[in-house]
Amino acid sequence: MISDLAARLSDWRVLINNASVFRHDDSSHLQPQVLKEAVSVNAESPVRMTQEFLAKSRSRQGRRVIQVTDQKLINPNPDFLSYTMSKHALAATIAMMSMVRSDPRDRIYGLAPGASLPSFDQQDQEHQVSGRLNLLGRLTDPAELAEAALFLTKGWLASGETLLVDSGLHLTPTPRDVLFMARAGH
Repeated sequence: MISDLAARLSDWRVLINNASVFRHDDSSHLQPQVLKEAVSVNAESPVRMTQEFLAKSRSRQGRRVIQVTDQKLINPNPDFLSYTMSKHALAATIAMMSMVRSDPRDRIYGLAPGASLPSFDQQDQEHQVSGRLNLLGRLTDPAELAEAALFLTKGWLASGETLLVDSGLHLTPTPRDVLFMARAGH
């Protein structure tokens, strides 16, 4: 897909890798199939797509890759172990791939959101509660993530940087995923 698009687009400047799987397992019971799928979808695929994009796409202004990670990189908890491990793996590649850019105008960034949309099997009311378990006590609007991505496309930050957009959730240590904290009445 990346090769085909690169061949057809004469000025392809931005690739955003946002797809991911979010299946439950935890630190007390790693599920090998969940881990295999998480690493494949959340880490390996974005890296392969990035490599192909940087090898074949063309842009007159420098290219941007935005890897969507998670605030769990800064604020881990024992839930969703495979998901979190795979997002840590992806986050590690941001700095590594920044070191081998062939064009100094290119940038590789991370965008680390917090709870902004219902996740896993959440009901709307649970999402309303869990999404406010952050320093600002409010839901992070998905439009804020889009605005942050647009900011990153400008290339004003040094390559390798990660921007957190989570209403301060990464600064609020949580013993469990906010999904389960909301269910427990926190």
